[in-house]
Amino acid sequence: MATQARQQPHWQSPPEPSTDVQLPPLKIWNSLTRSKTPFIPLDPKSQRVTWYACGPTVYDDAHLGHARNYVSTDIIRRIMKDYFKFHVNFVMNITDVDDKIIVRGRQQHLLEEFHDTSRRRGTGTTEDTSLSALKAYMSKNLPLLSSNLSPEDVSRNIDDQYKLVLDGKALDGGAAGDKEAKIKMHIKTAIAASSAIVALKTGSISTDQFNLEVQDVLLPYLDSLYGSTINANDHSIFTKLTKKFENRFMEDVRALNCVDPDSVTRVTEYGQRIVDFVAKVEKNGFAYKTSDGSVYFDIDAFEKANNSYARLEPWNRNDQELQADGEGALTKKSSEKRSDADFALWKSSKPGEPSWPSPWGDGRPGWHIECSAMASDKLGSQIDIHSGGIDLAFPHHDNELAQSEAFWCEQNRQSQHQWVNYFMHMGHLSIQGSKMSKSLKNFTTIREALSRGDWTSRSLRIVFLLGGWREGIEITDDIVKEGSAWEDKVNNFFIKVNDVLERPDDKQHENTDRAMEQALRKIKDDVFSALCDSFGTPAAMRSISEFISEYNSADKSAISTQQTLEIARWVTSIVNIFGLNGSAKADDDSIGWSGISIPDCAKPYLTSISKMRDTLRQTARSPKNLTAQNLKDIAKTTQNGYQPPQTAEEAPYAAALSTFQSDIATLSTSDTLAKDILQLCDRIRDTDLWDLGIYLEDRPDPQPALIRPVTRELRAAKATQNALVQQKQAQKEKAKQEKDRAKEEREEKGRLSHLEMFRTEEYAEWDEEGMPVRDREGVEVTKSRTKKLKKEWERQRRVHEAWVKEQGKE
Repeated sequence: MATQARQQPHWQSPPEPSTDVQLPPLKIWNSLTRSKTPFIPLDPKSQRVTWYACGPTVYDDAHLGHARNYVSTDIIRRIMKDYFKFHVNFVMNITDVDDKIIVRGRQQHLLEEFHDTSRRRGTGTTEDTSLSALKAYMSKNLPLLSSNLSPEDVSRNIDDQYKLVLDGKALDGGAAGDKEAKIKMHIKTAIAASSAIVALKTGSISTDQFNLEVQDVLLPYLDSLYGSTINANDHSIFTKLTKKFENRFMEDVRALNCVDPDSVTRVTEYGQRIVDFVAKVEKNGFAYKTSDGSVYFDIDAFEKANNSYARLEPWNRNDQELQADGEGALTKKSSEKRSDADFALWKSSKPGEPSWPSPWGDGRPGWHIECSAMASDKLGSQIDIHSGGIDLAFPHHDNELAQSEAFWCEQNRQSQHQWVNYFMHMGHLSIQGSKMSKSLKNFTTIREALSRGDWTSRSLRIVFLLGGWREGIEITDDIVKEGSAWEDKVNNFFIKVNDVLERPDDKQHENTDRAMEQALRKIKDDVFSALCDSFGTPAAMRSISEFISEYNSADKSAISTQQTLEIARWVTSIVNIFGLNGSAKADDDSIGWSGISIPDCAKPYLTSISKMRDTLRQTARSPKNLTAQNLKDIAKTTQNGYQPPQTAEEAPYAAALSTFQSDIATLSTSDTLAKDILQLCDRIRDTDLWDLGIYLEDRPDPQPALIRPVTRELRAAKATQNALVQQKQAQKEKAKQEKDRAKEEREEKGRLSHLEMFRTEEYAEWDEEGMPVRDREGVEVTKSRTKKLKKEWERQRRVHEAWVKEQGKE
């Protein structure tokens, strides 16, 4: 278990710059100190910053948890470059050699071979192998299940043995965590595979669907049987996988508007340089070879030489679970390791694993050494900033630091070499209390989220800006609503200021609103202070929102067009710096962000429609002397200077105008003319133009309607409104049905005469009013029983007489 007993070692602050160098008062939360420390680059005079970021391990599609890391990193990089004006050299690696990649590459290769064999031999082989794979999977991952379960009994047995987990608890009855999330994942996999096997027996599943459902149990099973037999010298088995997912990763982060790194390094391109790096660490006395040709880092020797191991998280240095995870699934425990905590710099390749030549024999790089070699090659013996996800802090980043400092250390030095000055770790993205991860399979890929419309690159980035970069973020309804509200507010701000700027006034500079002038100075200072405070985007975002609210409530007659332009340009520059406006530069002269403009080709037609509609609405609200001829005159005024559409893009808008004019011409003078006009005005706004992605936002007189694009927020608001209308309609229909049903029941009951209601087999004799005298056994009905029956008789008499009366009316 982790303990807080160990403390972080001393951190050496970079030298203070000379007095002629002006740096911003930026402080960064530094994982090496677990505090905010003043940022001083290694080259303060030229303000050059070197930055190495741990990139993806490319064996699957990136998910929103990865987006959290890379988008947050991109935000900070943009702020450093475009706001604080540092010259940032940003290097990111691609891990394309790794235990996970080897396993996944082998598995995919073996699965393809298995399917080829199955197609030749028939379904019998597939079913038998899948059943064996299922049993192996459950034995390893769901040990509480019986070892001889049939596929038909898997689901029921899981319900019995893992009821606590399925109910959201831990196996010991306590609170559930990542362990239980992983068990749920295994349960889902086992149920899917067992159900598919049962369906295959009955012929109720297609081959493609069956293969999809059982692949997660087949992959590890096939690898356990045949993984060591593949020809690992054929690196294409692995690079086919890594090249595919590297390309998809770059497509994904570009879709999230992340700027490409200045340099990208790949492990497969650094084979010899990694060997040379390991050799120097060994030469410096901080590594040793084992008999199988592996090389391990010697932590004890490193610390005896007055160095510090586990700078970032010393309290985790004895966490065996984290250590094992850092070594990889293919690493076997070696009895020749001098300490259990020593980690592999170079791994001897076993059968089924790719290899490269080295002085110690054919092998492959350890995970941690890759980044040390590539970052040192690109950025040298010292780096300003190193970053990555918080889950990499120990052991990956701590091991990186140790082996890099072992590489760069000098003999007879006075102090330990400090390879990285500032370490930044991005917080997790959580879902239902567990971090989003591939191992838990509780993730949504970036491309799924964007293609489904769950998120846009802007809406996701806004959530990360609101949450901050180092704190964990859990996707909840509240944070989604907060992000949507912020985006909607800025959207409306840009749309409205652009409307003002398109209709310039003649207010002079002396009419500048002093309160807004002061508010603009304050927001600039507030954002500066927030970003200097370790890139405090949550505070900056709140300040921007408050500033826009202040502008919205200000007296616009006191604000000149020039002042509006200055305000809008500043807000635009900040959203550009935050990466919220596509490829727009921080100093772009345009106002606003993408998605707020209507097509230029549509403007003449939309302006005509809007003006005509505004006039019609005003006329309808003052219906005195309102005639159909008045309306025709209004429609004609919009035809002055009208030009037929010249392009296909113009045609839909021209058609909307033509239809509107035609519909006006068909209106006739009547008592309902004003109502008819307003209904037509609503239709052109809510249907005709809405379907073209345009919305006319009505404003108080004398302002004209605001012509704006239909945004995501407007669609959501309309969907909510439509849902409420449908709900009310459904409730109304339900009430009507219940009323009709009650009426039918009353009519049915009323048809029965009180004189006939008791003439049933239950009784044998009745009086002249139909009241029972004797039951079917001939026994006289008791007085108490007669009294009760009389009450029923009276009630039915009233009901029947009412029914007779109603029939008479009809």
